[in-house]
Amino acid sequence: MARKPNVLVVFADQMRAMATGYAGNPDVITPHLDRLASEGCRFTRAFSNSPVCTPARGTLLTGLFPHRHGAVVNDVPIRTDVPTLGTLCREQGYAAGYVGKWHLDGVPRDRFTPPGPRRCGFDDHWAVHNCTHNYTGGFCYRNDSAARMSTAPWSPAFYTTEAIRFMESCRDRPFALVVSWGPPHNPYGTAPETFRKLYDPAALTLRPNVAPPVGAISEREGPHLRENLAGYYAHITALDSEMGRLMRALDDLGLTQDTIVVFTSDHGDMLLSHGYSRKQLYFDESINVPLICRAPGRLPAGRCVSGPAALADIVPTLCDLAGLGPAARLPAFDGVNLAPALQGRTAWPRDDVLIFNQGAVDEALAQGVPEWVGLRTSQFTYVRQLDGAPIVLYDNDADPWQECNLLEAGATSAEWDARLERRIAKAGFPDEPWPQMMSRLGIKDLWNERERTMHPRAPRLIR
Repeated sequence: MARKPNVLVVFADQMRAMATGYAGNPDVITPHLDRLASEGCRFTRAFSNSPVCTPARGTLLTGLFPHRHGAVVNDVPIRTDVPTLGTLCREQGYAAGYVGKWHLDGVPRDRFTPPGPRRCGFDDHWAVHNCTHNYTGGFCYRNDSAARMSTAPWSPAFYTTEAIRFMESCRDRPFALVVSWGPPHNPYGTAPETFRKLYDPAALTLRPNVAPPVGAISEREGPHLRENLAGYYAHITALDSEMGRLMRALDDLGLTQDTIVVFTSDHGDMLLSHGYSRKQLYFDESINVPLICRAPGRLPAGRCVSGPAALADIVPTLCDLAGLGPAARLPAFDGVNLAPALQGRTAWPRDDVLIFNQGAVDEALAQGVPEWVGLRTSQFTYVRQLDGAPIVLYDNDADPWQECNLLEAGATSAEWDARLERRIAKAGFPDEPWPQMMSRLGIKDLWNERERTMHPRAPRLIR
């Protein structure tokens, strides 16, 4: 029987879709990602369902929405009884490894995740820090040891080396490997000097929708926007270089034709568009992520895909491409299998992507962003608060910078509300305030542990 294809999933943290050369950005240098895009399918409308680290990572690895995988907000751990890419592949004889940022094991952020169910099936190689943004002096835990191993001088290079060593060791069985890099997430100025020298802050083009700061985070960062953007791009070019190392390793090992490669990010970064910083927003700078899938002999090369796609679609699509079925034995994913449409055998299987922020916490709280839920189609963005109050309706074709809220221009939301209600019902989405949601999902104690650890002086506890 033919060996199943390898699966390599690589993702950055807080990298927005419009920050690559292949997406048409003239300022940022990404030759290796450009090559990958030319050799696979690249998506122009790929979206993070829940644009914040922990929920998005859980969805990327499971194909499930956060209320089903359990990690509904940052620093609440993923459930250990849900199928993941790691468990699904290991059931089919794969060696499964994970290197880099995890951020799915709750608090404290520097905790050791022991071998067992909390590693979600990635049992064959583990070089992980639960969550850190110290890219130059950080550490990880490797395999069974609770001793801290330095990732200096730059953690993405360390994790790339770990990934290559794991791929080299997989000569007798197919591998499923996830590589999770911390940048370009802030702090923005930590890329190696070679890459920082490539970007002159004064020469960069700001997005037309950059606006005066909203909230304390943006007020602090506003005066440094150009420097931060230069550092953000330097991070991306440095990651691109690491992507080049991974691609060369596949070439050198003779595995390129037998390996499905996915590149994406958990969410984007506002960088002062509309006056906001970071993520948890419904604007494209926050939800629109890069997505490339290269699968020689399984997917066409050089295809630009404009249909809406989501992080939730990655695992069900990989299950098809890697032959992990039949479908009857796979979980009931919230995501959609895109493989038949990418192969030209069927029409595009989805009209919209469910997007949401289920907790008015962290950076959303600091910037006055309420809990929200909405739809992103190929053309439109519709978002409302969880209590039903409409927030925005954008025609993204006519208004690519999302500066004209059609609701303020007299448009009504009734048809969009009906459509959204159908999607909410189908997904079993808990459109209720976060304290009630967490109590109903049985994760109140995990939330309270997170709050006591992350905010010991003023924890917001659920009674």
